[in-house]
Amino acid sequence: MTDIDLPDGEYTAVVDSVEDGLATVFFERDGGEIGNAVLEASRLPSDGRHADAILSVVLSEGRIESASYEPERTERRAEAAQDRFDRLSKRPPSDEET
Repeated sequence: MTDIDLPDGEYTAVVDSVEDGLATVFFERDGGEIGNAVLEASRLPSDGRHADAILSVVLSEGRIESASYEPERTERRAEAAQDRFDRLSKRPPSDEET
């Protein structure tokens, strides 16, 4: 796979999907998405090779220098997404119910 086209440094990486040995990963910094890459899944920590996994990564010269799976952050993010979905899925009261 190709190098990751981002400056050297620390990032939060979110695994979007893993299929056929390839992982689509979105990179974030300061709460905003700044890039993505398709990587060989073997370049990621084994416990973080699943959709929605949150990783802390350090990039150097377009490559992952270090990566660690963040299970607590992964769980918090999943819960927050579910809460948002639940709030949005509630129907507003009709005129008859108010």
